[in-house]
Amino acid sequence: MRILVVDDEENIASYISKGLKENGYVVDTVYDGETALEYSQKFPYEAVILDIMLPKMSGLEVCEKLKKDGNKAYIIMLTAKDKISDKITGLDCGADDYITKPFAFSELLARLRAILRRDTEKKEEIMVLKLKDVELNLLTRVVMRGGKEIELTTKEFALLEYFVRNKNQTLTRTMIAEQVWDMDFLTESNIIDVYINHLRAKIDKGFDDKLIYTVRGVGYILKS
Repeated sequence: MRILVVDDEENIASYISKGLKENGYVVDTVYDGETALEYSQKFPYEAVILDIMLPKMSGLEVCEKLKKDGNKAYIIMLTAKDKISDKITGLDCGADDYITKPFAFSELLARLRAILRRDTEKKEEIMVLKLKDVELNLLTRVVMRGGKEIELTTKEFALLEYFVRNKNQTLTRTMIAEQVWDMDFLTESNIIDVYINHLRAKIDKGFDDKLIYTVRGVGYILKS
């Protein structure tokens, strides 16, 4: 799952981003409202963690714009304002939850998990991905193939999720770097190929029906 963190306090943004990545999320971090809107139009986010007091455009304005445009991402407002009236304003503009600073990251993570479970239909759509005899449970992080549980690292899981969501499409190394690693990831590194090999060894080894193929000179494809 991809999460957008929007906070102009870089230490807080870094703290949230680091914690989310450690829990298996792909995270983009921006520091003003206008850039948040640009990113939300470019990438499909499951959730946005949004500060209210932002440069260029406030979090409330960003929230209203996202909802007006039909963006389906859940929004958690994150702010130092703790008055009831402030919370009501945030929720009325379309936010799904509201948490005040200072906060414990464990609480933020729990609230994020809670809103991702809230909509039953969306839960069915995004929480369990299926392809042939492969199942990925995005909530429990359990992967099954042919009824057998396969243990993956956090990054291997994110890589497989990206492949499954984009089955039968050739994915370049640049595309994989942007979606599974940070935006500034150096694509000339061979770490993508290393992770692909690790994933193949776990997902395809021992199965006659191979899933992940190399497109020579371009990238990789997961065939269904």
